[in-house]
Amino acid sequence: MNAALPALLRIGFVLWSALLLQCGQSRSSLQTASRASNDDDSQRQARERMVREQIANRGVRDARVLAAMRKVPRHLFVPEAFQASAYSDQPLPIGHRQTISQPYIVAFMSEAMELKPGDRVLEIGTGSGYQAAILAELVREVYSIEIVEPLGKEAAARLKDLGYERVKLRIGDGYRGWPEAAPFDAIMVTAAPDHVPPALVEQLREGGRLVLPVGRFAQDLLRVRRTAKGIVRENLLPVRFVPMVGEAEKN
Repeated sequence: MNAALPALLRIGFVLWSALLLQCGQSRSSLQTASRASNDDDSQRQARERMVREQIANRGVRDARVLAAMRKVPRHLFVPEAFQASAYSDQPLPIGHRQTISQPYIVAFMSEAMELKPGDRVLEIGTGSGYQAAILAELVREVYSIEIVEPLGKEAAARLKDLGYERVKLRIGDGYRGWPEAAPFDAIMVTAAPDHVPPALVEQLREGGRLVLPVGRFAQDLLRVRRTAKGIVRENLLPVRFVPMVGEAEKN
């Protein structure tokens, strides 16, 4: 018997064990990558119907927003148990008592931000990362903050695996925004405080827009615009969002 064979077998075993360990550590990333490839013709047709029937037919006209809604695979941003309903006209649970917003609301808020390709945008409330992905299709830079740590980590991994590396994500309380990255051309809040957070208004550049739901029970979607003459507020439509938690509850 060749004396070198046992040594070679031992080396092979060590290398195989290391490979198994690496595979185990990267299992989550591999699953996400596998899901990322799961965007077949039926899913694309479902998105097309979603945009045509739920969004364009209700008055959203921004061609860039409609194109982003057609492109981003919403079914990859919801738990597997809800993927069959991913393109339905409703919000869906994503865990931790949070939801992914109804497709129409995502599109409406994105249009209300009046975004240009070179804009820098802040999102408060990353959730699953779906809205951040839509914004990344529309603007140059996206900053996003998520207060629920497990959601934030899952969203960061999902966005990276789907190629949305332009989204800069932070886990923390978004009530005071992201001052070191300010000013922003637009800010979106995807959870409802009972008032407009002053720090977010301060972080808008002149001409900047803040779109957010306000209210605890009866909620309105507002657009707050910072102008040379002061702050202009518009009521856009009644909505229903999960409440903004953290410092927003104390102020």
